[in-house]
Amino acid sequence: MNTGPAISIRNLVKRYAAFKGAPGKLALDDVSFDVPQGQIFGLLGPNGAGKSTLINILAGMVDKTGGSAAIWGFDIDRERKNAKAAIGIVPQEIVFDPFFTPAEVLEIQAGLYGVPKELRRTLALLREVHLADKAEAYARTLSGGMKRRLLIAKAMVHSPPVLVLDEPTAGVDVELRQQLWVLVRRLNDEGVTVVLTTHYLEEAEELCDRIAIINHGRLIADKPTRELVGMAREKVVVLTLDRDIAEAPVHPAFVKSARTGERTVEITYDRDRMNAGEVLSVLQGQGFAIADVSTREPDLEDVFLHLTSAPKEAA
Repeated sequence: MNTGPAISIRNLVKRYAAFKGAPGKLALDDVSFDVPQGQIFGLLGPNGAGKSTLINILAGMVDKTGGSAAIWGFDIDRERKNAKAAIGIVPQEIVFDPFFTPAEVLEIQAGLYGVPKELRRTLALLREVHLADKAEAYARTLSGGMKRRLLIAKAMVHSPPVLVLDEPTAGVDVELRQQLWVLVRRLNDEGVTVVLTTHYLEEAEELCDRIAIINHGRLIADKPTRELVGMAREKVVVLTLDRDIAEAPVHPAFVKSARTGERTVEITYDRDRMNAGEVLSVLQGQGFAIADVSTREPDLEDVFLHLTSAPKEAA
């Protein structure tokens, strides 16, 4: 029984070898963090930040250059077989033979993991992802949403305690996205630790208990979601003025001021320097009368953009 983190990463480094005169890329630079058991954990970052490299290292598909990683207490180098048995990976790409049925896909995957036939859960897994009625259909005939759900079932054939979802909702519609999250929450409620990468930051904010952000191969944040969102210092006040304006009002204390309509303006301010009342006072001092006002609280996107906007340092 593992009493430590679901995943433990220490000083992880990955530098790809030079190729045809191009210098080797430092994809991961001294990354360390833990994924607590039983949580939905967000792993975020811009394209090329190093997220996929990290996941591929955990999956045993990429060799690290330095550092260590353990899954469910098993070191990925010294206890490779147990580490692989402790994790299920749902890739962004849809990867399975289209000429197999969903039942065959799961049976083959279970065989690859050495699951005895009497312990296989093929039909139970298909029921769990709402594909029991498609058990004997060719996988190529499934809709995009069904294929995504089949990938989750495929990752769970060996009952891993850790499930990694790499951009599971990329390119899917809103309804399917909601269906996938219902499934993910149910798996988490059943005790599965979930690691999620996504570019939909509102999803990460809603779903994740804790979030780590990687940028340029470096860990730049690792906090509970509410605490991370609380790091945002900027706030937006949305104003409807009493008359048409050609340009947005300006003031040195405003972080940003943008005209969004003939009479509407959005003003971003640093809440450490002023408050919404002071913003209104500034505008009234400039001769504007306020017809309506509302505020927008900072969200994960605000924090993400702020943290990842720093320039890349030389590797």
